[in-house]
Amino acid sequence: MPDTIDPTEDYSARFVIEAHPVHGRVVRLGDTIDQILKAHDYPPVIANLLGEACVLAVLVGASLKFEGRLILQAQGDGVVRYVVADYDTRGGLRGFCRFDRAELDALIANNENKFQSLGAQSLLGKGTFIMTLDPEDHGERYQGITPIEGESLALCAEHYFAQSEQVPTQIKLAVSETSGLDGRHWRAAGAMIQAIAADETRGETKESFQHIRALFETLGEEELTDFDLSADRLLYRLFHEDGVRLSAPKHIHKLCRCSQDRVEGLVQSFSPEEQAEMLEADGKVHITCEYCSKTFLVGL
Repeated sequence: MPDTIDPTEDYSARFVIEAHPVHGRVVRLGDTIDQILKAHDYPPVIANLLGEACVLAVLVGASLKFEGRLILQAQGDGVVRYVVADYDTRGGLRGFCRFDRAELDALIANNENKFQSLGAQSLLGKGTFIMTLDPEDHGERYQGITPIEGESLALCAEHYFAQSEQVPTQIKLAVSETSGLDGRHWRAAGAMIQAIAADETRGETKESFQHIRALFETLGEEELTDFDLSADRLLYRLFHEDGVRLSAPKHIHKLCRCSQDRVEGLVQSFSPEEQAEMLEADGKVHITCEYCSKTFLVGL
């Protein structure tokens, strides 16, 4: 195990179970997810959904073998039209959620006396879960699509890996809001384990994965978002009898690709007639980035 990871950093880190053909990844996001969620006035259930999407994008995207992006998207016919998380393999992360606030308020009111929380399927309805791999070297894009199933994005992703990759996978996601002397802040975290494919050397790996999965199931959401409990100590709690080795962490940070030049290029792609219709009272085009909520002004 490496030295304890700095709890003030946002990071992803790979780990391997030494006695079994199972590997995994742990992700913890503090300031990064706080900035992403606070860029919008999200109700708690929406913030939770987007927080899960961002953690999941890092869990999967940090495992890519090429430089590029992983774009995770879930869209449906529910009150949430779609949720998107965009992870850059250099550690950049952004995300946003589009929803109908009036429909959401009605859904929350109808669910008030029920014990079940509003999860992915309740919010998104019938729809699709999509992962897009976008290589930086202009290689071929790959997109995997599966139905939205279950009340968490973790279940959607597990179904995706089972259907598209045939890789036994278990995922835990957690989002919480904490209070401190400097106000309230969001935290999000997650962990994933996957079976390593069987071969002549390893033999059948099913029983090994079931063993590690049973231990992984004991991991609680409060442990994931307790950043005072370091990742190495958390993993040791779970897997010390089987041996666990944590790799060096990779820093995660908020990154948005919007810029004045990009926005001006977008406006110029429209016809003069369309540009004229876009003008505001001040004679400029106002465009707000859906990811970071920054507004750009473009003069014509």
